[in-house]
Amino acid sequence: MTTPLRIGVAGVGAIGQNHARVLAELPQADLVAIFDSDPHRAAAIGERYGATVTDDLESFARMIDAATVATPTVTHADIGERLLTHGKHVLVEKPISDRVEDARRLVDLAREKQRILQVGHIERFNPVMEKLEAQLGNPRFIEVHRLSPFPQRSMDIGVVLDVMIHDLEILLHLVKAPLEKVEAVGVPVLTHREDIANARLSFANGCVANVTASRVSPDKLRKIRVFQEDCYVSLDYQAQEGKLYRKQGLEIVTEPVQVEKEEPLKLELASFVDCALRGEEPKVSGQAGAAALDVALEITHLIEAAQTAQRKS
Repeated sequence: MTTPLRIGVAGVGAIGQNHARVLAELPQADLVAIFDSDPHRAAAIGERYGATVTDDLESFARMIDAATVATPTVTHADIGERLLTHGKHVLVEKPISDRVEDARRLVDLAREKQRILQVGHIERFNPVMEKLEAQLGNPRFIEVHRLSPFPQRSMDIGVVLDVMIHDLEILLHLVKAPLEKVEAVGVPVLTHREDIANARLSFANGCVANVTASRVSPDKLRKIRVFQEDCYVSLDYQAQEGKLYRKQGLEIVTEPVQVEKEEPLKLELASFVDCALRGEEPKVSGQAGAAALDVALEITHLIEAAQTAQRKS
């Protein structure tokens, strides 16, 4: 029987607390350490799951073989680098960093240290993704909507780096062609960064994707529709259900997409633990996370440039 992986969680805010909950339940993982700058919050989570608490990253690293990093985005690169330098496997929440050069540095360091670097693009582990990939051959048009009420977190980044980046990573994975053109608009509503954004991505193979993200919507919506020549698939990430529409002569027939529902975070963290134990390449590698960040930052810069030009006009 394989010895469980000694694992810790760095950052136990809203997302990190869920990491701790799931890791404590995984039989192949042993949640041994919690790192957080808030001693009261860390103590509460540590007591709940029987993990040692520390606010010293060096001490944290000595206790573990692997860690998930769910701290604020601006700290991802520094904490990830220090843990990799100590020879630890790392899953860093999305976005991998707020700077592409830092993301690439993490990728290079993980390769040098021969350690797993996974990025927390959780929708890749949503059971609907497996169904989507099974139906796709040559997507021609993709439409994505990801809307939610204001989350009261991730205030250091806009909606593109906060949530749209999930869909950008999925698009790069599905289309598998060079990105040729990016157009984007976005507006701030509750913060000084964009809270609503829309991007249009054109790929070298002719595929076009239209992506909308909002964190000031009254309702939650996470849907993707993918069109190709013979059919289109409409999937709901949140409900984990969908429909397949096919051409049959001059008619369109509808088939339900059967999805075995499961918590994506559980699948994601279980996969990370297995990759660390077996030395296997993760489903969402550091390179994939860096590529998604590159596109997300291009969209962010386009939005910021448009806002600056509008203020000057």
